[in-house]
Amino acid sequence: MIIDSHQHFWEPARGDYQWMTPAIPVLARPYGPDDLRPLLRKAGVTGTILVQAAQTVDETNYLLDIAARTEFVLGVVGWLDMEASDFGARLEAYRKNPYFLGLRPMVQDLDDDAWICRPKVIDALRLVAETGLPFEFLTFPRHLPYAVEACARAPGLVAMVDHVSKPPILTGVLDPWRDGMRAMADVPGMRCKLSGMITEADLDAWRPDDLKPYVDHVLDVFGSNRVMFGSDWPVCRLAGEYGEVVNALRTCVGGRLGSAEMAALFAGNAIAFYGLTAERLNRAERAWQ
Repeated sequence: MIIDSHQHFWEPARGDYQWMTPAIPVLARPYGPDDLRPLLRKAGVTGTILVQAAQTVDETNYLLDIAARTEFVLGVVGWLDMEASDFGARLEAYRKNPYFLGLRPMVQDLDDDAWICRPKVIDALRLVAETGLPFEFLTFPRHLPYAVEACARAPGLVAMVDHVSKPPILTGVLDPWRDGMRAMADVPGMRCKLSGMITEADLDAWRPDDLKPYVDHVLDVFGSNRVMFGSDWPVCRLAGEYGEVVNALRTCVGGRLGSAEMAALFAGNAIAFYGLTAERLNRAERAWQ
């Protein structure tokens, strides 16, 4: 079994993808389940986690609707306004939706690098920690010290670093990213997605060897039981197609992980982190029969 812990769908006509530009036509077009389904079948992927790509509640609702009617979508990591006065009530309302599996602010796109440490955001993080809902950090390396501080102020947070925090793979620079990731790995309950890497490398000429030093460091500090595969499709299409992403990660880890560790990285760790039930997994598996 393979679980893709990180993929996106979007409809540009909805109008809330501020990062999207017609200058990048491979991304500036609709992407939905029918686009991804044949790629999953070819790669042998059972199910996916659908992650928000716009900082609006409308985006969260849009994705939850897709999840409810798409067998292979196991759940949604959505967005809510963590500084809103009614955040707690909204969080409780969305937690009642069985497909709402996690929460993610787009920290990388915010003007304030220390946003995650604002008092209202810390209060919201504490509420999230109390519920046990998974929380995801979309960051660049410069944000990691603030993320560590936020976790210290909201103990018990069940959390994830997306895209290995987007280090500068293009230049091959490892520091200070390595120290930041080591500090994140020391946070109790923290995990990391081995995702979003090829788009930080040379878009036209990347190789698995370019990714390997970053993958190795994440495995060194997190261990194989706290990492998981994510495709970051269709963003990955800037540099490669779905099958290339899967094969690149297999190449990077194949020499150091045994079969049980590979099974955990490609499925088991995501199942545990998101609390995926046998019923939900069986629903996805039936879609491929």
